[in-house]
Amino acid sequence: SEMCIRDRNYCEGNRFMSVKFDILTLFPEMIEGIVSSSILKRAIEKQIIEINIINFRNYSTHKHLTVDDYAYGGGAGMLISVEPIHLAMKDIADFENAYKILTSPSGVLLNQKKVETLRKYNHFIIICGHYEGIDARILEYVDEEISIGDYVLTGGEIPACALVDAISRLIPGVISDESTSCLLYTSPSPRDRSLS
Repeated sequence: SEMCIRDRNYCEGNRFMSVKFDILTLFPEMIEGIVSSSILKRAIEKQIIEINIINFRNYSTHKHLTVDDYAYGGGAGMLISVEPIHLAMKDIADFENAYKILTSPSGVLLNQKKVETLRKYNHFIIICGHYEGIDARILEYVDEEISIGDYVLTGGEIPACALVDAISRLIPGVISDESTSCLLYTSPSPRDRSLS
């Protein structure tokens, strides 16, 4: 499943360069609902960014498209195999030059300063972590692990969406110039004298 959003925020000479997000996940529908709403939806309509949602299960080499396996040497539970993720990554155009992020509770904590640092890149590959865990060899293929907080989620789809949203809103044209972080108020209702 794929959804495309075009981006034109970078300009090199007379040529626009895209900021591209490739998200690798087992649950594309979780991401589609978020990136097709609100500010990100308007970014799609204005052709400002590009997002590709890639189900890496489609890259499984197993007959039944399984993506997990038992941990080498035993131990409880299963692990997501690195193979289908790596194959999916290699199928992405210019993947070698993309900034590759694994969403992980053990990663660097995401804050606004970190988002502003990430903004300098124009191509991201975001791998959604999973509650089962991923074969540790995945770390050989990523630049950084990022966490959105001191808690554990069942998957990395929500952190991936947080990353895309936070980075995208720094792109010129995604949000209006009038947007502000100051406290704002609507007019009090005439019926509510306690607000007057």
